[in-house]
Amino acid sequence: MSASLIVFDLVGTFVFALSGATAGAKHRLDLFGILVLAFAAGNAGGLIRDVLLGATPPPGISDWRYIGVSLLAALVTFRWAPVVDRLRAPVLLLDAAGLSLFAVSGALKAHAAGLNPAAVMLLGVLTGVGGGMLRDVLVSEVPAVLRGELYASAALAGTAVVVAAQLLEIPTPAGAIAGAVLCFALRYLAIRRGWRLPFPREHSPRANGS
Repeated sequence: MSASLIVFDLVGTFVFALSGATAGAKHRLDLFGILVLAFAAGNAGGLIRDVLLGATPPPGISDWRYIGVSLLAALVTFRWAPVVDRLRAPVLLLDAAGLSLFAVSGALKAHAAGLNPAAVMLLGVLTGVGGGMLRDVLVSEVPAVLRGELYASAALAGTAVVVAAQLLEIPTPAGAIAGAVLCFALRYLAIRRGWRLPFPREHSPRANGS
């Protein structure tokens, strides 16, 4: 992998691991639970991506750096748990950052593997949402991607920027940063302003006799 891809991947792993550890602390898990949640959130998206690309064994379990940054995020969160409890919605902000970084890294790795633009965007989205979904499931919450929030849509917009930058032959770091910024901005604004995807209309049965 290129240096820029490794940086995006490791930073994304650390940020998502922080979101997992923070969620564990908020749900009053013990140290082992926080470690598990940090590793799951930080590496699930990357593991899905690498398995689909045939990159086995995946770096998430074969490269000590991915395991190391996940454990570091868990230990930092465990040490500063009282501070975490006083923060306002830290999981959502960390999740937005992790989503943007992982979506971009997934798209970059898919492009490096020679996939077509549609597959690049799809794999980027899967990489971005995988860690957050597993984190939410492990703490018995409905994943954000299934609740009508701008989640996968934000990741899709970010990966679209990466694909466009590659097609226009814009330098990879510039396209990656632009895609990550757009994804994070959309997700953050959706959190702050309550932007949601449309829901189906509720069925209103007619009154008896009408």
